Amino acid sequence: MKRLILLMIFGTLFLISCGGTDNTIETTTDTSGGDNPDTGPDNTNDWLIPLSEVRDGGPGRDGIPSIDNPKFLSVNEAPGLLRDEVRIVGIKIGNETRAYPHYILDWHEIVNDDLASSSVGITYCPLTGSAIGWNRIVNGNKTTFGVSGLLYNNNVIPFDRSTNSNWSQLELKCVNGNLIGEEPEVIKVVETNWFIWKSMYPNTKILSTDTSFSRDYGVYPYGDYRTNNAYLIFPLSRDDQRLPRKERVHAIVDEEDSKVYRFNTFSGGNIIKDIVNNKDILLVGGNETIVSFELDSQTSFLEFEYIFNESEAYFEDNEGTKWNVFGEAISGPRNGQKLKPTKSFIAYWFSIGAFYPGVEIFE
Repeated sequence: MKRLILLMIFGTLFLISCGGTDNTIETTTDTSGGDNPDTGPDNTNDWLIPLSEVRDGGPGRDGIPSIDNPKFLSVNEAPGLLRDEVRIVGIKIGNETRAYPHYILDWHEIVNDDLASSSVGITYCPLTGSAIGWNRIVNGNKTTFGVSGLLYNNNVIPFDRSTNSNWSQLELKCVNGNLIGEEPEVIKVVETNWFIWKSMYPNTKILSTDTSFSRDYGVYPYGDYRTNNAYLIFPLSRDDQRLPRKERVHAIVDEEDSKVYRFNTFSGGNIIKDIVNNKDILLVGGNETIVSFELDSQTSFLEFEYIFNESEAYFEDNEGTKWNVFGEAISGPRNGQKLKPTKSFIAYWFSIGAFYPGVEIFE
């Protein structure tokens, strides 16, 4: 019966792959689910997260297929689905820029890509609204990541195909298997909308819906999940109710310290200087985009201003240097320099509260 209910929730994803302020969590699954999930033939039963809270999502390993041979289009070739307000995950390595739309990631969750000199795994979890880039060189070997079909606190657990080890996306760690305890190298991505991204990078490439899979990319597969605060697929280990569950926040994680920043703090464009784990932090953001960087002795004394006006320049310092959304100085006295990105991502508030108990909220 539990499997049948799970398949009903994920039915669309499964069948074609062979995904309020009420304080009550609405679940449509047996809350005791997830016992003894299939960890794969090469893995041990040792987990760094509670095994009783690892849930079987239904489709099984690779039931939600990753995109391993992505195809891309130019801005002029972008499909009609790609409206200006569509959210995308953007990446820039060297002079190459690419965008991965949410409406594709909602159905595939992982894109294994190569650009410039880097092999990148774009990991995206629709249930926690979190996008993080990982280096696909793991333990000295190039690998691809796939969707295990398992979840922890409603968050995707990718597995790497070279060792079958399971990784927790928001834990930022391998939690089961031969590489248990290893941490992925995070590669900075930017989450924003298509209009802002193509304004910054008009020569960008955009992920094509020509994925070799039959999907209705114009339809969001989880109903009202994005806006219904009461609707969670699985229970949480912790339910921090300080903010609405589905509010999107920018989270910075630095060792044992974590802090979140709300988008309403950046409405219309804003700059914030803050301290996280005794480090000087610069945050720059607007209605759709928040990015953050560590400042050092050479940059902490600078004053910054948000200047985005439909070009690559995103903020400017008092010396006249203009910086892009990746913290690269693109003109001015510091041209060619780069700010160090924080370990950060955008996600639904409930997931940050569950993974990082006691997380501080910037006021």
